[in-house]
Amino acid sequence: MSISDNVSMFYGAKAHIFEKAKLLRNNMTEAEILLWEQLKGKKVLGLRFRPQHPIDIFIADFYCQPLKLVIEVDGGIHKSKDQKEYDIGRTGELNYWGIEVVRFTNEEVERNITQVIETIKQKCIKRQSEIAKGPLQGI
Repeated sequence: MSISDNVSMFYGAKAHIFEKAKLLRNNMTEAEILLWEQLKGKKVLGLRFRPQHPIDIFIADFYCQPLKLVIEVDGGIHKSKDQKEYDIGRTGELNYWGIEVVRFTNEEVERNITQVIETIKQKCIKRQSEIAKGPLQGI
């Protein structure tokens, strides 16, 4: 991987973040596995999503680099006040890089994967349109 790849795709993520991402890829939750089955192989609008993708100090559940789009699947821990505050800050930092974050709960993914995929498709179409109009902030 070149230095420019690390900046453009991983935003300077350090080696320990890559190691943690690999562990997470090998231990995805049931909801993440279910969603990954729908995203992998460019099944959504021909777009490549990467699972457990390092971005700076974070690891995104799923990342579509051309659209600068993160998909997060949130379990029960994300309902706590502290975790909600952390997630807001994390989203703000990703937004700084021009990355948009879309969140789903485990329950949404497990109970209505069809609607989740439709929502992701619509978000991807919207992002494609935004990118076509001009540069995103933080690029």
